[in-house]
Amino acid sequence: MASRLGSALRRWWYLPRLRLALLILLLGVPAFGGALILGAWSRACVNGACPSIAVLSEYDPDQAAKVYAADGRLLADLGLQRRTVIPLEEMSPAILAAFVAIEDKRFYRHHGVDWARVPGAVWANVKAAFGQSTIQGFSSITMQLARNLWPEEINPAERLGVAGIRRKLREIRVARDIERNYPKDKILELYLNQVDLGNRAFGVESASQRYFGKSARDLNVAEAAMLAAVVNGPTVYNPRRNPGFALRRRNTVISLLRDQGKLSDLSAEAWKAYPVRLSSRSDYTGVADYFVEHVRQVLQARFGMDLYRAGYLVYTTLDLDIQQAAERAMEEQLQGIEEDRFGLGRFPHQSYGEYLEAGGAGSGGNSPYLQGMVVTIDARTGAILAMVGGRDFEDSKFNRATQALRQAGSTFKPFVYSAAVRAGVPFSRLYDDAPLSVQIPDQPPWEPQNYDGRFLGPMTLREGLYRSQNIIAARLGLELGEELVAGEAAGFGLTTRIPRVPSIFLGSAEVYPLEMVAAYSAFATQGTRATPNPIDRVEDRDGNIVWQPRPQRQVVMAPAHAWLMLDGLRDVVRRGTANSAIIQRGKFTIPSGGKTGTTNDYYDVWYIGFTADIVTGVWIGFDQPKRIKSNAQGGLLAAPIWATMMTEVYQRRPSPPAWRLPDGLVAAEIDKSTGYLASPSCPTAVRTVEYFLPGTEPFLRCPLHGRDRIP
Repeated sequence: MASRLGSALRRWWYLPRLRLALLILLLGVPAFGGALILGAWSRACVNGACPSIAVLSEYDPDQAAKVYAADGRLLADLGLQRRTVIPLEEMSPAILAAFVAIEDKRFYRHHGVDWARVPGAVWANVKAAFGQSTIQGFSSITMQLARNLWPEEINPAERLGVAGIRRKLREIRVARDIERNYPKDKILELYLNQVDLGNRAFGVESASQRYFGKSARDLNVAEAAMLAAVVNGPTVYNPRRNPGFALRRRNTVISLLRDQGKLSDLSAEAWKAYPVRLSSRSDYTGVADYFVEHVRQVLQARFGMDLYRAGYLVYTTLDLDIQQAAERAMEEQLQGIEEDRFGLGRFPHQSYGEYLEAGGAGSGGNSPYLQGMVVTIDARTGAILAMVGGRDFEDSKFNRATQALRQAGSTFKPFVYSAAVRAGVPFSRLYDDAPLSVQIPDQPPWEPQNYDGRFLGPMTLREGLYRSQNIIAARLGLELGEELVAGEAAGFGLTTRIPRVPSIFLGSAEVYPLEMVAAYSAFATQGTRATPNPIDRVEDRDGNIVWQPRPQRQVVMAPAHAWLMLDGLRDVVRRGTANSAIIQRGKFTIPSGGKTGTTNDYYDVWYIGFTADIVTGVWIGFDQPKRIKSNAQGGLLAAPIWATMMTEVYQRRPSPPAWRLPDGLVAAEIDKSTGYLASPSCPTAVRTVEYFLPGTEPFLRCPLHGRDRIP
């Protein structure tokens, strides 16, 4: 059979027409293919289709702004691509070796295209068409650089057919132009600063920080090999997402380094055994998201879109230790309220955990679960040390510290008392804590109530302040007038509209929480209010300072006036509405002052407290105001967050110096049941030392005790 077939073929070969057809086929197909390729090559860059490499002489890629905490720890990158450019000579040599080994081992020998790889890639792709292999490329480092720099002109998505051939020819032509005009080290530097390494990190410096928490200057062989492993598939080989795939690919890179004589067999095996040690937190993304977003808004207002491409270095005022203490304390308390861990009564709403279990996502500024806010500022400079704008930035980016308008409740009362001190009303003056009804034209009478519904009778202003008795604040405010009180609040830095109605004396006006916290800095510093500021300085990528905000301070009270208010607010902690949470349960003994706040129907609860050096405000409530729970009070719900947080803060921070009594005050022993100077016959229980602005102290002895008493 075989001999008959062979003889038949020999006879066919000698047929003239068949020989001619075979010769045309053998010679014509390559010629035709060559003509097609030559035509495609000549037309690949017609009409400016190929980019000009002249721009490389002024290569200046977009670099994200880097936002740092006060101690230099990285908080975030602000930009579409996380990139920090680093010179080749500053990169770890292991990086250069690893990338060349896996991506282009003949990089230093070819002129833009590694022609030795072309036949193998073509044959693999032919087999791939029949399902016998996978598609392979032959892109050199220079070719990859070309398409990374100009993805629109050299679109990597065009892989098949005529478009794929045209794209590859453009890539080759641009790569050869680059090689003719730039040295190899410059090309490699451009490539290593441009390449996509997953996790939105572009370039080896950014990726080193993201994966290993250190600079590309300091990577060892295993870490450099891991970065080189990612290039081929930034998603597939991302070590955070697919550590198994990434490890195998990394070890492939190490094997190539060995095969190419860069590592000994012993070293290669040792580096393959090196554990994958990804940084648990290469930056602090997620720790202070609300603060970072606030910083971004401040910077964009100043720098515009340059913020996202100019590579600014932003050094903020954030104290990461205080920030983390604030986040922990707030979440622990809110969960405790939801789960009734503290014996405060059943929580009647959906909890945050239940919301998540139900698949909740993206509630914006209308989250259905209990929310909270914590802000800490440096009392003297206004530097924002911590900012927690909500429980879950991913679910709700609405910042309750800077964007929410909430009723201030009793945290507003210090402005009423401050206006009284400014008007010459002493803290010893008595007001009657008894039912009050105020007639208002065309409205029902205003009849304020104390939070517990009880009336305690006559008491001094000081006692009315530390007990937070609504009736005392209302009577005092009515005596002073709405205009005077509203002006006092504005003087402390509140910018929101304060209606001229009696209910403002009890905190019905809506305020921005950050402004309320800043207002209390005037009490902490004995008279000077500081404007909140999140930025220490902004540098360009070369380290030149381009913006450094100066602290903004304003004197709002004279020292004697301020000390009276300070002492009154310290009494809130020593024996008032915050005593139980701060001292008794919280065991916080560093001298502090503050004010609790609770609004009508228990919609909002507050505590704003301060030491001599820092002010912290806490708020709890729902985005859409509603009753939190029965008996929700600032002293019960909000003040414990402050106590827990401040206890942790001052474990690492020296205690501030004590406040000093200023000159210009008069001290006198009074009978607090009458407001008069104490007589020798006054009971010890009603005697107390009070301080006065000169001219406001009492001059008469108590008439209710001893010989001078009157009916």
